[in-house]
Amino acid sequence: MTGVRLLVGTRKGAFVLEAGPDRRRWQVRGPLFGGEVFSVHASSHDPDVLYAAVWSSWSGTVIQRSGDAGRTWEVLDSAFGYDAPSTTHQDFSGELTPWQFKRVWRLASTPPSWGPEVVFAGVEDAALFRLEGDGWSEVAGLRRHPTHQRWMPGAGGLCLHTVLFDATRPGRLYVAISAAGVFRTDDGGNTWEPANRGLSARYLPEEQPEAGYCVHKIALHPARPHVLFMQKHYGVYRSDDAGGSWRPIEAGLPSNFGFPIAVHAHEPDTVYVVPITSDEQRY
Repeated sequence: MTGVRLLVGTRKGAFVLEAGPDRRRWQVRGPLFGGEVFSVHASSHDPDVLYAAVWSSWSGTVIQRSGDAGRTWEVLDSAFGYDAPSTTHQDFSGELTPWQFKRVWRLASTPPSWGPEVVFAGVEDAALFRLEGDGWSEVAGLRRHPTHQRWMPGAGGLCLHTVLFDATRPGRLYVAISAAGVFRTDDGGNTWEPANRGLSARYLPEEQPEAGYCVHKIALHPARPHVLFMQKHYGVYRSDDAGGSWRPIEAGLPSNFGFPIAVHAHEPDTVYVVPITSDEQRY
């Protein structure tokens, strides 16, 4: 067995944690990007290359890449939004507001079964970008979806916070957006379909709209990518048909409100959530 490497992003930089296969002893390196007030909101790695989205109030978001496990870094072109299509979405008052890039929420690398690695970035305002060479281009089909004008920001912003890949079907990936819901593509991002049937949105005038759900996180196990799990703003769900429909699985939890959800790395039926008292009492 090989060792384990874990990237941790904080408001004071990033840390790299490494351990042997038994994970009993860890070595910690960091803070990376130390000496300056940097927040690391997203990171990703394959066995050889690390990526980090580093944000500061004066430089905005800068994408850093390391080919030596985080010992040295290079800056990539981070011109998100330039030449991106002009679209609008709703703000909290219901008025339409122009799309603008604010920060990166997620970096994710394609699985080996997809062929040469492609890095995707989920950003706020909600959009999806892909790394081509040392520059980024938008996967523009997502924002062209007919529901886009009805997407609204959650309390944390209109953020595309999750990107998941189907390792058995190159071209199929899922994204989760707060507060728009889950969308799936089977052609690498050219066309998208909402994957929200069965969800409830009691805070919206229409209980089961096509989009508009405040999804906090979705997760899957690579060995069973058609089975997805979701933590939503009020609700924990499971889908057994690649997001075609969802059913609640929150029975027995002290609360159905929370933010993270994760599937055990070696046990596809073991799922972890962190219940929060309520929307009003978030602890």
